[in-house]
Amino acid sequence: MKADPLSQQTLLELQQHDSVLAQLAHRKKTLPEHDRLAEIEAGRRELDGRRIEAETLVSDLTRDSGRAEAEVEQVRSRRTNNQRRMDAGQITAAKDLENMQHEIVALDRRIGTLEDAELEVMEALEQAQAQLQDVQVDVGAADAEEASLVASRDEAVERLDAEAAGHVDDRAAAAARVPDDLLALYEKVRAHHGGLGAAALRQRRCEGCRLELNGADLRELKPLPADEVLRCPECDRILVRTPESGL
Repeated sequence: MKADPLSQQTLLELQQHDSVLAQLAHRKKTLPEHDRLAEIEAGRRELDGRRIEAETLVSDLTRDSGRAEAEVEQVRSRRTNNQRRMDAGQITAAKDLENMQHEIVALDRRIGTLEDAELEVMEALEQAQAQLQDVQVDVGAADAEEASLVASRDEAVERLDAEAAGHVDDRAAAAARVPDDLLALYEKVRAHHGGLGAAALRQRRCEGCRLELNGADLRELKPLPADEVLRCPECDRILVRTPESGL
């Protein structure tokens, strides 16, 4: 392939922009915030599980506490009614009075049992509420860290995108100065060689593969005209002559 030396030199400019753009894309992809945000997301799933479990337990115990309180009030109300009837002299028969007294004793025992059960439920509810509060604190801390990291990540992405935009514009300007056939070759080689399609030849060394050309290769390349597009014998990238080529 033939191409004027100036167009070949422009390939190095084009390659510089492409290399910088690849570096910026890599930096954008590997921002430290990404890993930490992924960790927070995984931790949030675990926290959400704990939160749901704690909320369910609090809800169940709240219901149990209400039921226990209602049972105590029901038995206490019956005991109060019985005592009032006795105090008012409404129970006159000795046998009925004796039975009523026995029932009051039984109701007192029942009230004591129910109050103990209610106290256990209330203690369990307090513990569950404390656990839920702890989880909510952890969720709040995770949310705050996530918000801070997102802001930091977005700021870094915006900065990298702005830097990349400048290189995209400069790359387009450089690409416009390269003939279509040479540009197509450059893109093809770049796609097959890790993003590096053109490299300078300096002191008989290809700056793409970093290998020095041997004597036979130099003798073969040296007589070629300046408009001949060279390829590295070792890595097959486009070789661009420089004043320090050594040819």
